[in-house]
Amino acid sequence: MTASLAPTSGTAERDARAINAREAHIAPGEIAIGVIIGRTSEFFDFFVYAIASVLVFPNLVFPYVDRLTGTLLSFAIFALAFIARPVGSLVFLWVDEKMGRGTKLTIALFLLGGSTAAVAFLPGYETIGIWSAILLALFRLGQGVALGGAWDGLASLLALNAPQNRRGWYAMIPQLGAPLGLIVASALFAFFIVTLSNADFLDWGWRYPFFVAFAINVVALFARLRIVSTHDYSVLFESRDLQPSGVIETVRSDWRTIVIGAFAPLASFALFHMVTVFPLSWVFLYTDQDPVRFLMIEIVAAVFGVLAVIASGAIADRVGRRTLLGVSAAGIAAFSGFAPQLLNGGVAGELAFMIVGFILLGVSFGQSSGAMNANFASARRYTGAALTADLAWLFGAGFAPLVALLLASHFGLLAAGGYLLSGAVGTLVALWVNKELAGR
Repeated sequence: MTASLAPTSGTAERDARAINAREAHIAPGEIAIGVIIGRTSEFFDFFVYAIASVLVFPNLVFPYVDRLTGTLLSFAIFALAFIARPVGSLVFLWVDEKMGRGTKLTIALFLLGGSTAAVAFLPGYETIGIWSAILLALFRLGQGVALGGAWDGLASLLALNAPQNRRGWYAMIPQLGAPLGLIVASALFAFFIVTLSNADFLDWGWRYPFFVAFAINVVALFARLRIVSTHDYSVLFESRDLQPSGVIETVRSDWRTIVIGAFAPLASFALFHMVTVFPLSWVFLYTDQDPVRFLMIEIVAAVFGVLAVIASGAIADRVGRRTLLGVSAAGIAAFSGFAPQLLNGGVAGELAFMIVGFILLGVSFGQSSGAMNANFASARRYTGAALTADLAWLFGAGFAPLVALLLASHFGLLAAGGYLLSGAVGTLVALWVNKELAGR
């Protein structure tokens, strides 16, 4: 059994094992650093693509339609990664079982980095016609499959190593990758927009962040192999705490937990796009504001988001993760009633919308990931958590920019607020159902 679980040794993994041979134990703090680096790299890829979907792809790939339609088409391709992600999880769970977690992670992260870097070489519509959109869709599907395979169980390992009274604190650590990734991606795009002419930016300047994404993925790969090649991880893996279980078996046994876990974070995932991707598209399409100024607003707001994520850990350890999710969902529901209209309130309104939104997002998103994972039996937690995360992102985030922009462009910003409200209601219902099932 041990031999069948041993990962294929690549150069990076051998180097990681060599380091670990000198250290008998990996502390939770080191695991946390590996988790933050890994999640920041994934979210950096995510936001680089999202920003380009607003500022670049409508001109480059869809110049034959108006800017609104081009942005909607870009968001439709954006959603493909979330559709492909569950497929990637299924494929790479098989790779994990047959060839080992190190091999799985190496292939997944190189596929992610390669798909992202490939976008940097994308020819425009003027060069290859409709094939530009087809290639962009294929690269986006590659990102989605890779994201499914990049699931490494490190967040679960972090939780398993956390003291009982600090679970909320350790649960928020992986979520720091989202605002950190947004800060770096927004800063890079703002720099190139400021320093280059519009023609140079649309010709080559936008491509540079995609190359950076590949480099960050290489760093993230070694940081994560540093953890998954440890003795502690291997013991948990072989004891089935971090071992993949059969997908059919997991779904048959735990389908209620998977469904509830997928809907529990809807509020935070809907808000995630309402304060990151959607407002950039709205401001760029319907105001004469310089996109650099709004990117700087996003960076400032994301700093508040980092602080709010950190605060969520301390709050959750006092009141409980599920209580915090419920209260924050209620806050998001109230926010949805007036906040989107602030986007039409000039710079002051945009700043208020973004800062308040990111504070709410940080508090809710900081505890949204894996809130129901404790409901899985340990033998099925690894696979159950992966499937739950895939479905949560698909339902809560995959189509959010497309739907929000479509509703707002036809019915006004109040309709986008209604979409956000539906996510908050979904979270509250999922938490209520989970409480009822627990009571029985």
